[in-house]
Amino acid sequence: MSKETKPDGQGPPRHDVPDRVENVDWSAWRADDVATLTFVRRSNEVLLIRKKRGLGAGKVNAPGGRVEGEESIEECAVREVEEELHVTPARLDRRGELRFQFLDGYALHVHVIFASDHDGTAQETDEAAPMWTPVDAVPYDEMWADDRFWLPHALAGHHVDGRFIFDHHDMLDMDLRVRMRGLEGQSG
Repeated sequence: MSKETKPDGQGPPRHDVPDRVENVDWSAWRADDVATLTFVRRSNEVLLIRKKRGLGAGKVNAPGGRVEGEESIEECAVREVEEELHVTPARLDRRGELRFQFLDGYALHVHVIFASDHDGTAQETDEAAPMWTPVDAVPYDEMWADDRFWLPHALAGHHVDGRFIFDHHDMLDMDLRVRMRGLEGQSG
């Protein structure tokens, strides 16, 4: 199945998909796609994009996409940022995992990566328009609903583990766990 023909969280709801996090058997849950989101930092800014196509087109997000073939999570993170913005992220740090279940049956497992360095100048492509954004001015109202809950923790250097239920672009339920620099925390 090609990238264009895969489910995208936009189909009609299926009646066998739970609409609450606690009703999903996460031990048996399997993602249709594994993907990355890569946040490149420079001083007090983060590199975001306005997506032009695909799942979340029109929204602000980080560059990222599906893992291809046998590539590692880190290889995918670098490739996606290079393809979308012509920037090579460096000094990668895994900051979390997010699991998304859409009511149409589509399931997505996202690895959150931060890069503390990069090479190149961000350029607009047919996939994305770059936005260097102050960390204290992230436009959460233009992003997926879950971002406002986990991204501030990841930006602060913490590790996030989230599970989310979506109906198209609407978040119905969530469970978020935050590991704060050696301490366990939970919200959601």
